[in-house]
Amino acid sequence: MKEMKLIDFAAQTASAEPVPGGGSIAAVSGALSAALTEMVANLTIGKKKYEEVEGQMKDIAAKAAQLRATLLDDIQRDSNSFNDVMQAMKMPKDTDEEKALRTAAMQSGLKIAAEVPFEIASHAFEIMPFAEKVVESGNSNAVTDGLVSAMLSRTAVLSALLNTKINLASIKDEAYVADMSKKVKDLEEKVVEFEKKIMSKSPY
Repeated sequence: MKEMKLIDFAAQTASAEPVPGGGSIAAVSGALSAALTEMVANLTIGKKKYEEVEGQMKDIAAKAAQLRATLLDDIQRDSNSFNDVMQAMKMPKDTDEEKALRTAAMQSGLKIAAEVPFEIASHAFEIMPFAEKVVESGNSNAVTDGLVSAMLSRTAVLSALLNTKINLASIKDEAYVADMSKKVKDLEEKVVEFEKKIMSKSPY
């Protein structure tokens, strides 16, 4: 999907097909967040005014580039994550044994469908400290791009976690659900607070 033209990707999203859905769009938001932070870092590198932070900005640009690549791959990963559930739904259910096998396959697939968007959210959250650094120390002419990066990171995290939560609602393993739900809640709280912290640095 990452190779699609933007106009085609948007049209595919708008269609009646189930993918790409919210999780893939969350990954897109995360990739764009990483790209903006990378851009601010690159706009800082080589400027005499910012010589003291050049090393830091080079490091940020490299790490943001890695996250951008990961999140672009996550677009397809999210679309694939529900495949096991879809396949399980097609399994026969005429006998008790078939029903049990089908249920087990669906439950296993649902865990994958919950975990992949959580991983996407985690990747998107990793952008936050880099966005904060470029807002604080990067090229002041691009500070708003750093702020938009933080906003997109928050959106990516919260959006991906919604996909985790909807799949957790169908999982019967109570211990697993409790553990994942706590992780989701913790990450939600962290990203909201982190965004507030970064936005408080806005000169506008």
